[in-house]
Formats: sequence, structure tokens, C-alpha cells
Amino acid sequence: MGKDLLALLQNQQNQLGKVLETNKETEHFGLALTRQDAELIVQERKNSLKEQRRIEFGEGIVTKIIYEFCDSDFIDQNNYVDTIIRLQEIFYLFKNEMQDEITDDELLHIMKEQFEQLCFGDLDYLEGTCLANFAQAIRAGYGGYQGTDGLGEYAKFDEVKRWDYDLYFETLKELCWG
Repeated sequence: MGKDLLALLQNQQNQLGKVLETNKETEHFGLALTRQDAELIVQERKNSLKEQRRIEFGEGIVTKIIYEFCDSDFIDQNNYVDTIIRLQEIFYLFKNEMQDEITDDELLHIMKEQFEQLCFGDLDYLEGTCLANFAQAIRAGYGGYQGTDGLGEYAKFDEVKRWDYDLYFETLKELCWG
């Protein structure tokens, strides 16, 4: 029992170290985690895993999430920790919702692409609309994302009509400049 507890504590320290190491990359984007921030993220990881009834071996997903999202236009130092924690929760939820049919990297790419291009940083929209629609397609048997690494896939399932930027700009030019 004592060895198991020691191994668990050592694993948690390794997790903490890996999360803090991300600062080397994220500082280029004006983002940095304190030790207290990293401890909170690691603790919330445990909570999310427990809530979603998942287990994870190795370093886990949090460092991949940090590296995937650190260059986002919608994340700054003020919302960094909360956003990473929420992205982590969303990730584990949708790994379950997609019945583990999708790889971690595919899911991360889909999340990042929609977060940037469609949700404009709105985590509720990412979770409640974009990923919910995509998960439904995965459960129904869709597998087209496999050849694309998850990129450029959501438009096939988007139920909301979007603005056509080029058409809008052309109309605006005609109205303003004749």
C-alpha cells in the first residue's frame, strides 16, 4: 500500500512538472502558469476523469490541450487557467460521447478549429453545439474525419447558416463605393 501511494504521489509530481514545462512554449504567447495554477489544473484533471469515469495513463491530455490552444486569439492570461480546465472537461466528456472512436489528436484538432473559427472562443457553443453535433455524427457511424485528422469536418454537420464573408464584402463595397 505504501509503495502504491508513493507511486501515485510521484505520478502527480510528474504531471505537475510536465504542465509547468509548457511555460517554455506558452510564454511566447503571453501565457504562463504558476505552480498553484498547475496544481489546480492537475487536480481538476483528476476530478474530470472521475466524473467521466475515465482513466488515463502517462502524462495525460492537459499538456496537449495547452500546446494546441496556446496560440488562440481567444485565450489570454486572465482566462488561461479557467479555459484550460474547461477544455479538459469538454475533452473527456466528448471522448465518452464519441465512444472513443476518435483519437485524442483528432478530437483536439476539431475542438481547436471550431473554437477559433466558429465559436470565437465561446466554450458553451463549442460544447453544446459544435461537439454535440459532431458526436452525434460519430455515434451514427460517420468516419470521414479519419482521413483529415479532424480538420475541416464540422461544416458537413453544421446546421446553422453562416455568413458568406466574400459575398458580404462585395455587397458592402457596392453599397459604399458604388
